[in-house]
Amino acid sequence: MTDDELKALVASLAVESKKTDEQMKRTDEQMKRTDEQMKRTDEQLKRTDEQMKRTDEKLERIGIRLGNVTNNQGDVAEEFFYNSLIKNTHLGNLQFDDITRNMEKHRGKIQEEYDLFLTNGNAIAVVEVKYKAHSNDLNKLERKINNFKKLFPIYKDYKLYGALASFFVNDDTKREALERGYFVLQREGDLIHSEHSQFLNVA
Repeated sequence: MTDDELKALVASLAVESKKTDEQMKRTDEQMKRTDEQMKRTDEQLKRTDEQMKRTDEKLERIGIRLGNVTNNQGDVAEEFFYNSLIKNTHLGNLQFDDITRNMEKHRGKIQEEYDLFLTNGNAIAVVEVKYKAHSNDLNKLERKINNFKKLFPIYKDYKLYGALASFFVNDDTKREALERGYFVLQREGDLIHSEHSQFLNVA
């Protein structure tokens, strides 16, 4: 190899080395930019997570408030019907002697909570209380009636009646309740208005 060829080779290697250095520099800059983008993305994700956490907390607070409102409405309705039935323990033509509130009973695999029930010497009335009644509340009432004598065998020889008490009952639910033979109790000012069909559901 001649001196000129050697010089040319060294020169070409120097040029290639310079190009490689420049490419590596650009690669480093790209990697740096990528790292910065990833850092920014991580920060955005962190901010998003914090926002979602705050949103979840707000939704939880709203849910608790709504749940409390619903519970409060139910408590108001129960208090009203309880106090009204203490003053007048009649359901239609039936006279009862006493009233029990919030009776919870567990026997074997059966567990129920009864909002109100009235008793006399030979009959019991189970009262399901709702602030706003729906048709599915009738199924709940029916289940509670069916389980009552299983939970309270002491009353096995008593006649058993059902009643739905609510501040608001739509026409369809009221009609269905009456067709099933239940009493329907509604608020009428400071009094209770009681309705029942001629057929009474007696268990």
